[in-house]
Amino acid sequence: MKTISILGSTGSIGTQAIDVAANHEMRISGLAAHSNIKLLEEQVRRFKPEYACIYDENLYAELKQNLSDVFVKISCGMDGLCTVARNKCDIMLNSVVGMVGLLPTLTAIEAGTDIALANKETLVAGGKIVTEAAENNDVQIFPVDSEHSAIFQCLQGNDIRQVSKVILTASGGPFFGKKPEDLQNVTLADALNHPNWKMGSKITVDSATLMNKGLEFIEAKWLFNLEPEQIEVVVHRQSVMHSAVEYKDWSVIAQMGVPDMKIPIQYALLYPERRKCPTTQLSLTDYGTLTFEKPDYETFKCLSAAIRAIELGGAYPCLVNSVNEEAVAMFLDGKIGFLQIGEIVSSVLEKFEYKEIKSYSDVVQADILARNYVKDCIER
Repeated sequence: MKTISILGSTGSIGTQAIDVAANHEMRISGLAAHSNIKLLEEQVRRFKPEYACIYDENLYAELKQNLSDVFVKISCGMDGLCTVARNKCDIMLNSVVGMVGLLPTLTAIEAGTDIALANKETLVAGGKIVTEAAENNDVQIFPVDSEHSAIFQCLQGNDIRQVSKVILTASGGPFFGKKPEDLQNVTLADALNHPNWKMGSKITVDSATLMNKGLEFIEAKWLFNLEPEQIEVVVHRQSVMHSAVEYKDWSVIAQMGVPDMKIPIQYALLYPERRKCPTTQLSLTDYGTLTFEKPDYETFKCLSAAIRAIELGGAYPCLVNSVNEEAVAMFLDGKIGFLQIGEIVSSVLEKFEYKEIKSYSDVVQADILARNYVKDCIER
């Protein structure tokens, strides 16, 4: 029976992971949430973990009071996330949103805990330091994103040196086929209307701008030790083929399934075992037709910027990620328009000189510079 800690336990990935863990009788030793104190309390009472964290420090006293009758060590803030990450378990699922996920990942790696990674920013902002730390501590990183899980599955039993390229699929989001003139008056409700997946607000907006695919492009480079030219993005509207790997003999192996995150979550948590998953089976005849098209790199500037960032290397991936986080937050608050997200993200590549990322403090410094840059852009 595996023991698991879950960061982001009240979010979409976290709640599905809890369903998977409960279905397979995994013991939950740590839970952490951002601010959903009611659901976190319910989870703590049900699973009785040793550690619980509420990231919003203003809610710490209330959670501690509410759980005064439960034997659990409660913490808050970044220190709390790292406390949960540090606790002894077989695998830690990191499904928090944003840059906040990087330090807990490094903390868990230093504790020798394997990672089920659903936090894109961990590898986007700190890919080099995270992968080096994992290697030095003999820690495995299992991808939870459906696309990276698909690539991981397609690599099983094969030599990464025999890979020609990976094919990273994208749903295209709610605005597939649209041009800039069609997106001038996009509303928040429009951007949150994803055709295939139910996700949190930030990642759903990222899917609408295709920034999500740009972040996954960067992740794929670090997860599978690829060069940027070995990664091809293909728009696949049905989200049935989750990604594929082309080998040097031109054989292509793809992983398919219904668009349900429980499948990649369960594969990451139970690897290398495969058990029955609480989802529906794929019927190709029900779909009938699967389509594949090229992305529109000119309209969806975020995707182009993310790819260019990893080609340039150094701090650029961190910069575009942090700028995007800040710009999306402003869009969600109604402070900027949809198209401004891509414009701001693209502009950062021209505003900062190359700088190498050698440590966590380098990432933090780049993150601060990027966020201040966005605020300056809006004020001007």
